[in-house]
Amino acid sequence: YPPYLGAGIRVLQMAPDLRAIRIRMGLGWYNRNYVGTQFGGSLYSMTDPFFMLMIMENLGRDYIVWDKAAHIDFVAPGKGPVFADFHIDETLLSDIRSHTAQGETYLPELKVDVRDAASGIRKAAASGSDHRGRRHGWQRPGSGAGAQRPEYSDRRRRPAEHQAV
Repeated sequence: YPPYLGAGIRVLQMAPDLRAIRIRMGLGWYNRNYVGTQFGGSLYSMTDPFFMLMIMENLGRDYIVWDKAAHIDFVAPGKGPVFADFHIDETLLSDIRSHTAQGETYLPELKVDVRDAASGIRKAAASGSDHRGRRHGWQRPGSGAGAQRPEYSDRRRRPAEHQAV
């Protein structure tokens, strides 16, 4: 993924079932800020897509999953390599399925810590109501109950009027 290459972000480990992923970001001239520590935008971006991708792959094609919102707290300066461990389990997936069974939107809050690679000290904490799961009953804004979800050959690209809000 090109934005990650430029920021020095690497996937170190990925479970075959995509329920666990470990990410690492080194510190180099390309992601160092003015005071010589990890650039906050790079810390933020390293946490962005992973929960969404993990949930998409585990729920399957009957669900549409969107990043909805996120928040990051910068706890301490990153003065070297950092890592983040993402985990989801069947309890979370069952919770999403039950909350979206009738086509409702569900926004669970998922959290991940960014830690110093050498000491394990927390450098940032990212969280958010990041994921929107809808099953079969996906509706675009302004459509009535029972509206059919349009089918697209490329599920990642939708016309503007079908984008999540």
